[in-house]
Amino acid sequence: MNEKKSPLPTSIESALERLETIVNTIETTPPPLETLINRYEEGVALLKLCQEKLTTAEQRIDIISRNARGEASLKPFDSTVD
Repeated sequence: MNEKKSPLPTSIESALERLETIVNTIETTPPPLETLINRYEEGVALLKLCQEKLTTAEQRIDIISRNARGEASLKPFDSTVD
């Protein structure tokens, strides 16, 4: 029972949609153990993708800051800073 792994979605919306599909499928019709493990692995990868996308979005928002006069300014994002 070898299943082909589909590529991960590129958008957070698509990833969340796929996660929802996985959860609904498992809840309504529990698959065989091997399929369940594959879905779990896919879900973990999707979760990681979502976390990375959210972190990137948060960092992009953080680099927009206000100067002393209250004007918005854009600062370059330094990806080396943790």
